[in-house]
Amino acid sequence: MKTNLKKVTLLLTGLMAGSTLFAQTDSVNTSNYVKPFSGGPVRTWSIGVHGGLLTPFTIFGANGRQDYRQPQSEIGYGGYIKKQFSPTFALQADFLRGQVSGTRAQDGVGTPNSFNTKLDWSGALSANVTLGNISWFHSKSSIQPYLTAGAGYMGYKTTITDATGTRPYANGAGENSINEWFVPVGLGFKVNLGPSVNLDLGYQVNFVQSDNFDGYNAGNTNDRFSYAHVGLEFLLGSSKTPAMATYNPVNSMRTEYVWQNAQTKAMLQAQIDAEKAKNDQLRNDLNTTNATVAKLTIDSDGDGVLDINDKCPNTPSGTKVDGSGCPLAKPVVVITEEDRRVVKDAIKNLEFDLGKATIREKSYPSLDRVARLLVDKNFSLKLAGHTDNTGSKDLNMRLSKDRAEAIKTYLVDKGANASRIEATGYGQLQPIATNKTAAGRQQNRRVEFTLY
Repeated sequence: MKTNLKKVTLLLTGLMAGSTLFAQTDSVNTSNYVKPFSGGPVRTWSIGVHGGLLTPFTIFGANGRQDYRQPQSEIGYGGYIKKQFSPTFALQADFLRGQVSGTRAQDGVGTPNSFNTKLDWSGALSANVTLGNISWFHSKSSIQPYLTAGAGYMGYKTTITDATGTRPYANGAGENSINEWFVPVGLGFKVNLGPSVNLDLGYQVNFVQSDNFDGYNAGNTNDRFSYAHVGLEFLLGSSKTPAMATYNPVNSMRTEYVWQNAQTKAMLQAQIDAEKAKNDQLRNDLNTTNATVAKLTIDSDGDGVLDINDKCPNTPSGTKVDGSGCPLAKPVVVITEEDRRVVKDAIKNLEFDLGKATIREKSYPSLDRVARLLVDKNFSLKLAGHTDNTGSKDLNMRLSKDRAEAIKTYLVDKGANASRIEATGYGQLQPIATNKTAAGRQQNRRVEFTLY
């Protein structure tokens, strides 16, 4: 039984030490909300029943200070009625009965072998202080640690067993049925199982105000015994009404603040939304006005004719237009035989480095004459690069394009208008002779010049 008692004690201690790990309910909870300073409604009355183990061993002092070295564990049971006056303070009337026993008394005169005390009844009035149930963020705590202390009166009968046998113990007045004062001190915690039911786990030490309880005096001058219990507490009243022991007035103040703040924010947001709507309407009106003004003052294509009068919108940049914004007729381009001879001479003398787009110096004089022709007469020129079928198609396409671009770059550097020169590469796609002979391939490797 001693081993079982230690296991129960360790279990209760571990549960109380880990109680802070249990979750708590959310802070803003209308089902547990009571308006601050309103006085309720909250439930303040509850009743409880419990059962557990009674033993002369307590956490205050080792076995050497007890009258008996080997305490036994016996069954005890009881109940209480509690009145909660505030979220942290309550008074409760306790009832307890059961048996307390032990063996192997400390050495002394007339050392008994064992004792058994039958606790016929006991009543106590205790203060119950609930801890850790006040929080700014949580409206209701799921676990309520508590401490108790009070005063009580009990009636018991003790029998002792020694070498002569078992006999009732009588106090100094010769009484076998003894009544004594005692001081109960305890701790524990309650776990919410539902709106009206709590699981109660506790440990209580009872200090007897005499040395008659165990029928022997060898250790302390005042006997004591402990009671580790498990029980249920039932709250009286409607389950929809919060319990004062778990009700958190501080959080109710926070809830009130949160709600009022939310209402204020909603009102301010409505005003802001109304002002935004007005601003949006003003912005739309302004945009409409700006759009109307834009039609009267904007020249989108930059041809010098306002959009409102422009009959040919989106004219390309640089195009000469008439008063209605439409392009003027293009002048007739006249290309003479001398102009064509200059171009043919440039094609004839055009040479590149083998497999590259680098123009050889031999080609510069004839290309200079082409550049001068483009500048003087403002001609447009199309350059088309071609190759034979030697090498890959991709390489030939790139080489033909690069050679046409090289000629364009040279002409532009000499003053020609870049916008009037088009450079294109066709690779091996447009041969003018067979690629099966060297002469044919030579003809296919060319850059064509087209004036217009």
